[in-house]
Amino acid sequence: MMTLKWTPWFLAVLVLSGCSTTITNLTPSKQPRNANGLYLFEVALESSQQTLRKETIKPYVIVGFDSYPMLPAPVLKNRWETLVPFPADKKYLNYRYKFDYDYNSFPQRGASSKLSSPYQLEIADK
Repeated sequence: MMTLKWTPWFLAVLVLSGCSTTITNLTPSKQPRNANGLYLFEVALESSQQTLRKETIKPYVIVGFDSYPMLPAPVLKNRWETLVPFPADKKYLNYRYKFDYDYNSFPQRGASSKLSSPYQLEIADK
């Protein structure tokens, strides 16, 4: 009977301390305007979720209703990058990162996603 009293508390501690996922924006908040209108976006993902299937991670940069798929950064682990077009007549670009991924679950594999907080890129004229 004593074990039943502690079971909910034990489960709550496991759930609260179990999984944390951190999205780190590596893109500078200000960049100089360039001639080709493409700007490099970089992001890192750290997760302690043991059930996460790392080979299924698909990151995107979300700008308005457009999404730009990201590719793994060369040599670096858990980092992705992509080039995003930016109109020449604009000065600010609001964006977010989105990560779609699968995780191990019983009885079958599950799917989920994580959305970053919003960011803003300022393009400085030379």
